[in-house]
Amino acid sequence: MPTPVDQRKQPADRAPARLSEHVFDAILLVSFGGPEGLDDVMPFLENVTRGRGVPRERLLEVAHHYERFGGVSPINSQNRALIAALEPELRAAGVDLPVYFGNRNWHPFLGDTVRRMRDDGVRRALAVFTSAFSSYSGCRQYREDLFFAQQEVGDDAPEVPRVRMFFNHPGFVQANVERVRDALTQLPEGDVHIAFTAHSIPLAMAKNCAYEAQLREAARLVAEGVGVDDWSVVYQSRSGPPRVPWLEPDVCDHLDEVAARGIRSVVVSPIGFVSDHLEVLYDLDVEAREKADELGLQMARAGTAGTHPAFVAGLRDLSVERMTSGVDRPALGRLGPSHDVCAPDCCLPGNGRPSPWDAPD
Repeated sequence: MPTPVDQRKQPADRAPARLSEHVFDAILLVSFGGPEGLDDVMPFLENVTRGRGVPRERLLEVAHHYERFGGVSPINSQNRALIAALEPELRAAGVDLPVYFGNRNWHPFLGDTVRRMRDDGVRRALAVFTSAFSSYSGCRQYREDLFFAQQEVGDDAPEVPRVRMFFNHPGFVQANVERVRDALTQLPEGDVHIAFTAHSIPLAMAKNCAYEAQLREAARLVAEGVGVDDWSVVYQSRSGPPRVPWLEPDVCDHLDEVAARGIRSVVVSPIGFVSDHLEVLYDLDVEAREKADELGLQMARAGTAGTHPAFVAGLRDLSVERMTSGVDRPALGRLGPSHDVCAPDCCLPGNGRPSPWDAPD
């Protein structure tokens, strides 16, 4: 039988150790998931919003975004490409471990992947989240879902610690610098503004984490790397009822402000994401592009880190770092390297909902 919830605190980070601290026998790429066909879209959206009381009308509205792209989010194929790029990098670094893939909201589901790891004899897997920044939805919720997967599989489910958040790791920063630099070549010479975008989150959630500070630091590092002084952090993909305040400004509202200043060229860089998934494609390549055209702005959209060699090498180095005692922990800028293991009150959701391990020991 699974261990009762109140006997585990932060189980994805601190489950009872089966191997020594730096020993792992697998790697697990953990991502959000996305539909891979029209028939998947509504079940996927229902998974994402389960228990949140989101009206069906809103789900149908978002479903139209997916229908515009044939019901396929590229996120799963991009993650498979990332694994294919990462595996030889790991082997070259002496890490000859199987790399598994599990999603929070669509196939392959984390529960199925954790069960397969258990059946394959995996005792301790190192999780790599496809999220560079600390927040409830960007880190803690992944750990919660790993917890539920462990509970589903049972007491013999593997431990799953994670690599640290990599918003200021040299590999992530360099990949974004080069993506923005490529975008700049698409614009005429002259004044240019960079709008760094990230997924908006509720203000109550933002108050409980370092999301805003980390975003601003990553954006500053990238802007410095390309030599552009005029930049801002803005947000996209807002959801939830209008009465609930979320981080602003929205990228389209921000483009109004850029145009009003007389700037005619803008790079939009989705630094808050690691792959060009559907929210990037719709919110930026459709909505923001239409807004820029309406305003007469010349807009170039930078790519995400994706499978950029610097990013893949960075994930390799982060994995080796977590598996090795006493190694350097490189981090650019002012904030230093993020922690490996989260505190019990780290990145709470901010909505009063108890976390599954809030019961006393």
